[in-house]
Amino acid sequence: MNRTPVSSSNLRSVGYDQSSNTLEIEFHGGRVYQYYNVPKGIYQGLMSAFSHGKYHNRRIKDSYRYSRVR
Repeated sequence: MNRTPVSSSNLRSVGYDQSSNTLEIEFHGGRVYQYYNVPKGIYQGLMSAFSHGKYHNRRIKDSYRYSRVR
């Protein structure tokens, strides 16, 4: 999945696959997680958030099923 770099102290890059509603986040340090069944609006909110890390913690982290892929 192609990811877009973001300016964040916690997140390095973010990608989204609209066909499967899968959000992929790479964290500083190299860990990559995929979050499943994430609506496009949540992805758009993450990308436009003033703080990507805070948005992730408040709206994504404990709200969607996920798995570590790297």
